[in-house]
Amino acid sequence: MTSYRNTLLHSLGGAAAFALVAFAPNCHASTGDEQVRLDLPAQPLGEALRALGLATHRNITADTAELGDRLAPPLSGIYTAESALRVLIAGTGLTYRRVGTALVVVAEERDDLAPSRPDGEITVTGSRIRGAEVTSLVIRSDRESLEAAGLRTMADVARSLPQSFGGGVNPGIGYNVPAANGVDVGGTSSVNLRGLGSDATLTLINGHRAAYNGSRQGIDISAIPLGIVERVEVVPDGGSALYGSDAVAGVVNVLLRPDFDGLETRAQIGGASNGGNFQQQYGAVAGTRWTSGGVVLAYEYLANSAIMSDQRDYTAVHPGLTLLPGQHRHAVAANGHQEIAPGLTFSMDALFNKRWYFAQNPTNIQGDLEVSRLEKSSTSRSLTLGPALRLDLGGSWQAGLSGVYGNERLWAVSSTYTGEAPTSSGFVCYCNELYSVEASGDGALFALPGGLSRVALGAGYRRNLFKAYQLNVANTAAAQGSYYAYGEINLPLLSRAQGIWGVDRLNLSGAIRYERYSGIASVATPKLGIVYAPLADLALKANWGRSFRAPTMYQLHQVRLASLYNAASLGGAGGTALYLTGGNGDLKPEHARTWSASLEYKPRAVPGLEVQVSYFSVVYKDRIVTPIVYLSQALGNAIYADYVTSQPTTSAVQQAVAGAGVFYNYTGAAYDPANVGFIVDNANVNAGRQDIHGIDLLARYEGDIGDWGSLGVVVNTSYLTSHQQLTPEAIRMPLAGRLFNPPHWRSRADVTWRAAGATLNASVSHVGGVTDARASQSRKVAGMTTFDLTLDYVFGRDAGPLSGVSLNLSAQNLFNARPDAIVAPSYYETAYDTTNYSAIGRFLSIGVTKSW
Repeated sequence: MTSYRNTLLHSLGGAAAFALVAFAPNCHASTGDEQVRLDLPAQPLGEALRALGLATHRNITADTAELGDRLAPPLSGIYTAESALRVLIAGTGLTYRRVGTALVVVAEERDDLAPSRPDGEITVTGSRIRGAEVTSLVIRSDRESLEAAGLRTMADVARSLPQSFGGGVNPGIGYNVPAANGVDVGGTSSVNLRGLGSDATLTLINGHRAAYNGSRQGIDISAIPLGIVERVEVVPDGGSALYGSDAVAGVVNVLLRPDFDGLETRAQIGGASNGGNFQQQYGAVAGTRWTSGGVVLAYEYLANSAIMSDQRDYTAVHPGLTLLPGQHRHAVAANGHQEIAPGLTFSMDALFNKRWYFAQNPTNIQGDLEVSRLEKSSTSRSLTLGPALRLDLGGSWQAGLSGVYGNERLWAVSSTYTGEAPTSSGFVCYCNELYSVEASGDGALFALPGGLSRVALGAGYRRNLFKAYQLNVANTAAAQGSYYAYGEINLPLLSRAQGIWGVDRLNLSGAIRYERYSGIASVATPKLGIVYAPLADLALKANWGRSFRAPTMYQLHQVRLASLYNAASLGGAGGTALYLTGGNGDLKPEHARTWSASLEYKPRAVPGLEVQVSYFSVVYKDRIVTPIVYLSQALGNAIYADYVTSQPTTSAVQQAVAGAGVFYNYTGAAYDPANVGFIVDNANVNAGRQDIHGIDLLARYEGDIGDWGSLGVVVNTSYLTSHQQLTPEAIRMPLAGRLFNPPHWRSRADVTWRAAGATLNASVSHVGGVTDARASQSRKVAGMTTFDLTLDYVFGRDAGPLSGVSLNLSAQNLFNARPDAIVAPSYYETAYDTTNYSAIGRFLSIGVTKSW
């Protein structure tokens, strides 16, 4: 466990690392040796350290694998944090060291070579087995590091992640972006790993699913108040063998704070220096902890004004466009746990969010909103409840029973105006619900040379419901249920204890999940992994698996449209053609084959340094697509022949029209089924294929720099290349590096210095350039590099009225970098790539936090 001994303030380290966080980062941290009265009972050492941290206002971290099942003696009297800690760990073989104001509990240096496999109590994202070492890259960020970098919402966190593409479901996506690449659904934000789509990234909250958002089957991560977040874990690797559908690109797990004692309030205001996006953010976190449980409650209010194209010179060519919609929202979250009997604990996670959203765009070539315009507004509301029971069965075994209820409603209105007179209006409600229940358990099976083998088992049922209510259009209502069972095993074959040259540890792991979707398909997805460490400092990890994504209910049951065109409009000659679009009830799940290999280096000679380099590969088949890209080529391009019926019978035409919910006639003549020469079916089908390959580099360093405080450095870089083939007959086309698709390169580097109550963070983010290949002559679109600077200062406990106050100053995109302009021929098109680059520009903010 030497590699974990250098865990710094709030670092949650490797697979078994568990930070015993004493209190909120912005609380008035103690930096001296203040004495407090303590009255602690005999209890597990981990609980005693947590209680000590809360009582003394000191950050105390430890690796649960080092703590094991050690017990702490009762402690009563007046102590400093360090004198009490010495009593609690006396005779345990543990010691501690100071890192800034934090106290880090580590094992005493010894010569014996105990097995290095962690057997902690914490299940990390990427495994269902507590304490298992994950074979994929895991990107971890705790709340303190996120706030130090000036990230104030979970939407900011998602946008800062190099492995996530800004397309998918996110605010401010322009009308010139193809719907498959991105869409703005009421201002919600989602994570879109590798650019495979928001519906191919599984976002969890404390390990629970949540109800889908809108029609695209994404999860609104911005609905979670950052104040209640403990940490965010991202595994950008296929995870269907453990988590089921949607995890093709990977898993994002937002873990909530389990404990907090006190009250913390905060306020933040800021705005873009070029105008627009004036933000107000107010929040509070309150919590209490008692002997057998605790509860944390958080509230967050956020409002931002819109950014209009008139406010940016590179988009002023089309005035009146909304670049970033205006919105405001209320979010409430709670997390509580209570021991209801010896060894039996009940917990509950709860989230509620309500959002209002508004955007407008002109509908005239002059771009004059006063002449004519389209207004889009929406109100959304979401609720998630996640109750769970955990039972310690004795030994290393633990069983659990959990459930989730999720409810999300999005009411959207689109209205057109001529002057101030309304000319048309449309309404839709996307309504999603989720019900799920799961029984699970894990524990040790038998001893192996490298340690105890462990297994996790589980089974459950999940049901999603989706309804779309629209004015003047047929409604959609559907339900999708699935039964599933999974198993995972971890086999520590060898460890240092065997004294084999060239082997520090060797672990094998495997998982399989079976899932049955009624009326769709049954899917079995395996995953195999290996960890080989020739040295204590160096580990090689690899895994191979299969993943899947079930068709969304919108893709299955979307209202079918039948449109009658003159055949010439579709590339044909003479007569008319019936063009069909919409859902397809015969869709099957999408499938992917994923594998990755990584190298992890944690040199003991450089404490606090960790470097991971990972190669990943995803081959995604049976993708659900609308195969005909350009309407004008439907009849003229031979690759679409399988989707065209020539000279259909009159009854076939009548049947196609009758099966559609809506029929439009664009020919200018009366509809006569006998004159229809073609039926073109461009409904959703399983025909696409994508392949994605790339490299991730993650490097961290945290260390004490003596009287100068502590220094932390994080570098996260991702390179990817991807291609797509819409149909077996179509040519293979590049995706990554093309307009409205992920760039090849995305990077972020953070440097954080902490000393004497001050935290200074400097960061640089780079989003690579893309190629605009829409015209015959391709054009390079330059990338965008931004610099951020954030200063936070916490006043000490002896600061009188300012005691417990933290002041924050932040400049995001300090040098006001701007997106490179692109050709936008139509008045409603945004003149930059809204999926990759931001129009916010320089953003200045000031905030104050008070701990009571």
